[in-house]
Amino acid sequence: MQVTTHLLSLPALDEARVVVPAPGVGPGNWSGAASAVRDGDVVYLVYRVRRPLAEGRGVTTVVARSTDGLTFSTVCEVNRESLGAESFERPVLVRTDGGWRLYLSCATPASKHWWIEALDADTPEGLPSGRRTIAFPGDGRTAVKDPVIVRDDDAWHAWICEHPLDVTGHEDRMSTAYWRSADGLAWTRERTVLAPRDGEWDARGARVTDVLSLDPLVVLYDGRARAEDNWFEVTGVATGTLGGALDAGSVPPLRSPFSDGAARYVSHVTMADGSVRYYLELARPDGAHDLVTVPAPS
Repeated sequence: MQVTTHLLSLPALDEARVVVPAPGVGPGNWSGAASAVRDGDVVYLVYRVRRPLAEGRGVTTVVARSTDGLTFSTVCEVNRESLGAESFERPVLVRTDGGWRLYLSCATPASKHWWIEALDADTPEGLPSGRRTIAFPGDGRTAVKDPVIVRDDDAWHAWICEHPLDVTGHEDRMSTAYWRSADGLAWTRERTVLAPRDGEWDARGARVTDVLSLDPLVVLYDGRARAEDNWFEVTGVATGTLGGALDAGSVPPLRSPFSDGAARYVSHVTMADGSVRYYLELARPDGAHDLVTVPAPS
């Protein structure tokens, strides 16, 4: 539970350091929706770059590497056109037995539907031309995106953000479902594990963004109270058991002190020296969102 305490002590946002600046000035220019993974001494950070709606939304997914968790160099980029997507959202990079797998959140053109596609390659550099598999197709009732994926000795585990498509104009609503797989490609949905809470800060949506511990299960999640807060989520913590319902508790959420208040898509990585570092998409005064990192207190 110590990692959770580190996150909740985060009014150390004054220690936030920009690792990827927003692609432009003003609302809708966002770098973020990131996830991080360490392989030996190297930290890989994957994130999407978004432009305002009139300029194309989520235009590219970037894979970058670093040895200190602060300064990153680009390994490769995947453009939305190569997958026939209208936009990208949160990606995830996972080490496989034979190489690397990149999961991409893809928006169906002229639709509110999303699907999650996997690219497999021997090296991170080869991911843009990797073998393609639709891992989570969604359907006419549900859009699926923003995966959180953890692999252990028993199985592959996924927490997937689901958007119901049954009410036109209200597709921003979101909850989180737990899925399980033997290979990370063919998945079985088990149940909804985190849902909005009436009258709370997450009344409109609750999306798991990171798993800090499997036993006990401790997750970070972001959410919002109103439809008007879409894209401006703030972050809390929830606990539970693997595959079971999550308890959001009553801890106040983490939010940016600037503009729309967004502090979302928080992800952590444990460095080679054992220290913990967080990455999150954070609103700045002009309404743009930078991808920043914050060290956990020692």
